[in-house]
Amino acid sequence: MIDDHPLFRKGVAQLFSAEADMQVVGEASDGPAGIELAQRLQPDIILLDLNMRGMGGTETLQALKAAGVRSRCIMLTVSGEERDVIAAIRLGADGYLLKDMEPEDLVARVRQAVQGSVVLDGMVAGILTQALNAPQPPALTSLTGRETEILAQLAEGLSNKEIARQLGISDATVKVHIKHLLRKLNMKSRLEAAVWALHNL
Repeated sequence: MIDDHPLFRKGVAQLFSAEADMQVVGEASDGPAGIELAQRLQPDIILLDLNMRGMGGTETLQALKAAGVRSRCIMLTVSGEERDVIAAIRLGADGYLLKDMEPEDLVARVRQAVQGSVVLDGMVAGILTQALNAPQPPALTSLTGRETEILAQLAEGLSNKEIARQLGISDATVKVHIKHLLRKLNMKSRLEAAVWALHNL
């Protein structure tokens, strides 16, 4: 967890420590310390604040991706501003949650994220829908039948493993298809594609 508010970090750590299947393996109060910690510990999930002193959340997210950290990064912040949401998603965030959500909902969303699902606050989903409904949406005709099928399953929030199981193919093949469809649709992340597909397929 990377957040510059000690009290909030402590509260979240206590919340997850009460769950038998969850453990907070590290905390950092700023971006640089968080990046070093993430590289060393390689956690399943990183909860990342957006508004931090010094290196902000989007800069930290970008640096984590550039450093090859494979953890799923979930923004957990107070900001529901469209520019912040879009920036985080385009930089590869695996989810965007707001700090005013109920504690049990946060636990449930993190469990979903560990399984590979995309996690979005309801208000954030609405913001993304409006932002991604461009006047000239991406051309679906450029996608193969299998890519369109996988895009629809991304819109359902399915993980790579779940998609692979449903289609009878390997996880690696699913990853290749997702890489190709993102390039064809000129999108930066599976979450961006999933939200767009949810309202355009």
